[in-house]
Amino acid sequence: MANYRLRIVVTLSVSLVMFVLTAFATAQNRRFDELRHDMVTAHIEGEGITNPAVLRAMGAVPRHEFVPSAQKARAYEDLALPIGHQQTISPPYIVAYMTNELDPQPDDRVLEIGTGSGYQASVLAQIVKEVYTIEIVSALSKQAEKRMQDLGYTNVHCLDGDGFKGWPEHAPFDKIIVTCSPENIPQLLIEQLKEGGRMIIPVGERYQQSFHLLVKEDGKLKDERLASTLFVPMTGESEERRRVQPDPDHPLVVNGSFDLDENADGKPDGWHYQRQTTMCDEAPMDGMYCLRFENTDSALISQALQGSAINGRAIGTLHLNYWVRCNGIVPGEELAEQAAVVVHFYDNVRREVSTTVLGKWRGSFGWQNAKSTVIVPPNAKELIIRIGLNGAQGQLDLDDLQMISVKR
Repeated sequence: MANYRLRIVVTLSVSLVMFVLTAFATAQNRRFDELRHDMVTAHIEGEGITNPAVLRAMGAVPRHEFVPSAQKARAYEDLALPIGHQQTISPPYIVAYMTNELDPQPDDRVLEIGTGSGYQASVLAQIVKEVYTIEIVSALSKQAEKRMQDLGYTNVHCLDGDGFKGWPEHAPFDKIIVTCSPENIPQLLIEQLKEGGRMIIPVGERYQQSFHLLVKEDGKLKDERLASTLFVPMTGESEERRRVQPDPDHPLVVNGSFDLDENADGKPDGWHYQRQTTMCDEAPMDGMYCLRFENTDSALISQALQGSAINGRAIGTLHLNYWVRCNGIVPGEELAEQAAVVVHFYDNVRREVSTTVLGKWRGSFGWQNAKSTVIVPPNAKELIIRIGLNGAQGQLDLDDLQMISVKR
């Protein structure tokens, strides 16, 4: 009898634990669903993406399943997140933007270069007939393939290999999307694009890239330069052919006057992941424009970023000089929600090793000159400068941002 009672107690205990775990998982999934809906509304539709197929796909794919456990809580923020092996998952808006520019159709066969976590391929799989995706990092390729199989994306085909060569066995493709950056457009990818097909690809130097939209017409490419961006480099043969390498001993700010806009898209060249920015000609401190950040919603961000290589063993300090003007700035509730210039440093495997926040402005005032000194960690290999409201509300103008590096 005692053993019988013990079995009943154990069975009830296991059932209770399973019930609690199921209830927790259900509540967590419901929360992720809410966050994903908010992400689409605020960061994708709110930023001008209106294609119903793209919005549905972004609202359907569970981004939290494509990031490491430590990053799940931030999965639906409009941020790039690390996925290991010095790679990242692109911000949701960038995934939606690239998908939208590709103009995917239900019968399309799409080639993706740079599987990464598999998130972009999964978004496309919601829209098109077949996705062929290539990843040069074997571990990521295997993880992504299993993840997409487990999630039921049966129309995605994965290849462990060098995307520079494309996938000729399945060419030609209606569309090609490249989620890593070569210095120049690989000829083999051009050859594998179908007549009338479209390709979107980030092209340029390591820290100065732009999206290019290519349309194949009569065997030739119509090339349209789009927004500035920053992607991890295309490795393998593409990296071996790269002629221009970043100079970590001389980090610099490009287009700190915010005047250069060669593709006339209303966004200063050289600055990527711009949100809620305008080139403002209202009494700039220097040149024709300043960069204006505006935000009225604490759930949104207003920012611009720029990256550079840096050798922390050689560079000891950075001296920043810039002009700032504020109108009605109110910081957010979180510590990071400050109108500021923020300098992030990363090591050789892209772990963040130091962050310096400059400014933390509030209220209203006219043009003021700000000078700041930033200590460079000895193990720094990369820096990202992030400027803007960063979740604060109000209006911030910045102009004539200069950076001088000083040897150790």
